[in-house]
Amino acid sequence: MSVAERLAALDWPALEAGLWERGWASTPDVLTAEECRELIRAYGDDGLFRSRVDMARHRFGAGDYKYFGRPLPKLVEQLRVHAYPRLAGIANGWAQALGSRERFPPTLGAFLTRCARAGQTKPTPLLLHYEAGGYNCLHQDVYGAVGFPFQIVFFLSRPGEDYDGGEFLLVEQRPRAQSVGEAIVGRRGELLVFTNRIRPARGARGFHRVNVRHGVSRVRSGTRYTLGIIFHDAE
Repeated sequence: MSVAERLAALDWPALEAGLWERGWASTPDVLTAEECRELIRAYGDDGLFRSRVDMARHRFGAGDYKYFGRPLPKLVEQLRVHAYPRLAGIANGWAQALGSRERFPPTLGAFLTRCARAGQTKPTPLLLHYEAGGYNCLHQDVYGAVGFPFQIVFFLSRPGEDYDGGEFLLVEQRPRAQSVGEAIVGRRGELLVFTNRIRPARGARGFHRVNVRHGVSRVRSGTRYTLGIIFHDAE
């Protein structure tokens, strides 16, 4: 199946329900084992990337990641292009619930044109790499004035075989209440959609904003790779 067909075959009503209920949702395998291995091998080809970030140097954690340059690899480009329209409608529903006038166009190309007009032209899909002891501090991926409320992580390594630990973390900071956290173990090839900044939460008086950050817990052993699909470009 093509990437477009695989994404279209997902249970999008269930994904949407999960996003509205808790700000994240996961799916069965989307990437094949060989596609995951190909992406891991790509990490060693510096010609595919525009920059590398050493997390420890910037006090982001321990590990490193690389942002793809243009043109994006075909698989990465297809995942970004074909996932965006499915999420844009949900994003518009969120904007309406939060009383925002912002609306997202139906295609990624139109949205990236909006990013470019704001001076955001650098692609943001990335590969992340952790060795034993590595982790990623809680953060939000905001790269300029224009942003998209969802992003996707694809798990490329096998928990319990390639690495131990390294759970994907989401922490929701609720207003006038204690924060709540999620620790998610993703299987190789799975897709996880999550909010990268805020989400609408239903309360007694309608919807209100809650702030969400994400990160990765410490890898106890082995090597962990993931692919991150961020839809807005960077300045």
